[in-house]
Amino acid sequence: MRDELLNLLKQHAYRKGEFKLSSGRTSEHYCNCKPVTLSGQGLLLTSCMLLECIKPSVRAVAGLTLGADPLVSGVIMASYEAVLHSDLNGLIVRKKPKGYGTGAWIEGPLPEKGSEIAILEDVITTGGSAIQAVEKVRDAGYIVNDVIAIVDRQENNEAYGLMETANLELTSLYKLEELI
Repeated sequence: MRDELLNLLKQHAYRKGEFKLSSGRTSEHYCNCKPVTLSGQGLLLTSCMLLECIKPSVRAVAGLTLGADPLVSGVIMASYEAVLHSDLNGLIVRKKPKGYGTGAWIEGPLPEKGSEIAILEDVITTGGSAIQAVEKVRDAGYIVNDVIAIVDRQENNEAYGLMETANLELTSLYKLEELI
């Protein structure tokens, strides 16, 4: 499963050239996991591998929209099918609060306050997007200890430092060097 997903990421997610990243930096390496996670085969493989990284104490997985949307959906479906975490739910964290109705930052079946939630991310560069999701989930009264990513871009260990400062454990399925 690991090699199969790695091959999909190499073929459909990785590009070499000159790219501007969401952090504002430029890089010769670009990784966009959406072509993989928005395919049936890719989402199935990714979801099963992410699910293996989720601790039994976790009651929900969450992530910042848009990159985490398929990951959250895929992991809860894989969890339900595997009956490993049959009560595992998914949450989507908005980048801005909903502009109408309740003005919610978080969508999905909210667990009891104080429950543990893991954050899912497609690609970690600086960790900024993951931290944004963590802060919103923590502000809503939940415990977040883990961020789980598909690919770590290995940007001078900046993401690991940010995660450590926020008392988070960062796990990634792959390092960028494996895709190159």
